[in-house]
Amino acid sequence: MNFTIEKYNDQYRDQVLKVWEASVRATHDFLKLEDIDFFKAIVETIDFNQFDVRLALSDDKVLGFLGVAESKLEMLFLNPESIGKGVGKALTRFAIDELGVTEVDVNEGNANAVAFYKHFCFEQYDRTPIDSSGKPYPILMMRLKK
Repeated sequence: MNFTIEKYNDQYRDQVLKVWEASVRATHDFLKLEDIDFFKAIVETIDFNQFDVRLALSDDKVLGFLGVAESKLEMLFLNPESIGKGVGKALTRFAIDELGVTEVDVNEGNANAVAFYKHFCFEQYDRTPIDSSGKPYPILMMRLKK
């Protein structure tokens, strides 16, 4: 699959929001439907210019995106059609090698994501029983092995 990794631009905002929702619905089967709507309302208010957001683009189509604040991967979401095609791997490698990412938080219920980050040598160093919104979705805090 051919694509480039480029800095976020507001012309892609609608696509980014659609990718976020499609990705969550495809990969976060542990979430209640009303909680997806809750999180969607929050994501729709994000100013993606306030932190380092990169897009995987192919023919002006957003295949996936990541967001980094300081040295933490705050978000990585893929269009479901792009899962398993190297897009997530390329974005993560870019985040580590070019943006200095050393940490990520991941939903414990998203076993595929946990395994994905372990593949990149992230290891769990802490766990919370609830997410940052106070919802009962445990979060694993992971750090890149030295």
